[in-house]
Amino acid sequence: MPEFIRIGVVAAMLLLATGPAAADKDDGDCRHGSPAISFVEFPSVDLSSQPPGQLTIKAKLKYPAMPLDERRCRAGRNRLPAVVILHGSAGIDARGEFYAQALNAAGIVTLEIDMWEARGAEALADRPALPILTYPDAFAALAFLTSLDDVDPSRIGVLGFSWGAAVSLASAEQLYAGIFGQGLRFAAHVANYPPCYAINNPAIPVLDPPSEKGSQFLFPTGAPVLIQIGSEDGYDNGPEHCEALRDAINAQWGDIMTVEVYEGAEHAWDRLMVPIEVLDPFADEGSVFRTGVVPTVTINPSVEHAYASRRAAVRFMKRHLGRARH
Repeated sequence: MPEFIRIGVVAAMLLLATGPAAADKDDGDCRHGSPAISFVEFPSVDLSSQPPGQLTIKAKLKYPAMPLDERRCRAGRNRLPAVVILHGSAGIDARGEFYAQALNAAGIVTLEIDMWEARGAEALADRPALPILTYPDAFAALAFLTSLDDVDPSRIGVLGFSWGAAVSLASAEQLYAGIFGQGLRFAAHVANYPPCYAINNPAIPVLDPPSEKGSQFLFPTGAPVLIQIGSEDGYDNGPEHCEALRDAINAQWGDIMTVEVYEGAEHAWDRLMVPIEVLDPFADEGSVFRTGVVPTVTINPSVEHAYASRRAAVRFMKRHLGRARH
C-alpha cells in the first residue's frame, strides 16, 4: 500500500475513534424568523505529521430562518438537508456567507468550515502543500452533520471554491471517499472553478502519481457533480479541461457530471470583494513547473455571474437534496 494512502487510512481510523463533537446550539426550531447560528468544533486529522495527529476544525453552523410555531418546536419534525461549505486558498471570505444565505433561504442547513485556522495558516503562502491534506476536514464535517438529530444524513452536499472545489470534487471519487469517509458519502457536489487541468495529470510533478497526491478522478461515487467555471479562468485558462473531464466521466458512468460555463468570468468571480492579484504556483495550468516563474492571477468579481452561479448551485442542491430517501 502506498505510504500516503496508508497514512490516510490510519488517519481515517483516528477520526472514527474520536468521533464528532456535539453541536453547541439551542432548540433551533423555536425562533422568531431569524436563522439559528452557532459556532461548533469537531475533530479532523493532520496528515502533514507522521503519525497523523488530530486537529480541531471550527465552523459556523447555520439553520434556515423559521417562523415561531409551536408545532415546529416539538420533537420528531422532519430532518433537514445540509451543505458543507469549503473556502478557497484565501481562507474564509464573503463567498461562503453569500452562498449560505441563499441555501438557508431554500431550507438547507449550512456548515462553513475553516480549514486554515486549525493549521495556523494566515495567508495563501501558509496553506498546506496539497489539497489532499485537507480531505479529512470535509469528511469530518460530513460526520459531524450526520451526528445531528435534525439533519438528514442521506441529504448532505458539499460546495467548494477553488481549493475547496478541489476538495469537493475529490470527495466524489471512490478512492478518497473510501479512505476518509469510512462509509459516509456526500449526496451532491458543487465545485466552483476547481483546477481541472490537474485531474489525472502526471505531468505536474507535485501531483504524480495522481492517486496518491489527491488528483485522481476515475471512479466516481455516483453522486451528481456540478462544476462551475469561467471562460477566462486563470488556473485552467478556460473551461476545456473541465469539459474534457465531464465528457470522459459521463461516457463511462452516465450523466453524473455537469459543467456550467460563465462567459467572460474570471477565477473566483463570486468573490464580491475588491479585486486583488495573487501569486499561485497552481495557476496558469501549473506553468511554474515548466518555466520556473510563479504566475499572477487577477481576482475580479462579477456581480452578474456571482448571482447566476449562486442560483445554479442552489437549484442543483435543491434538486438532489430536496427529498428524503427511504
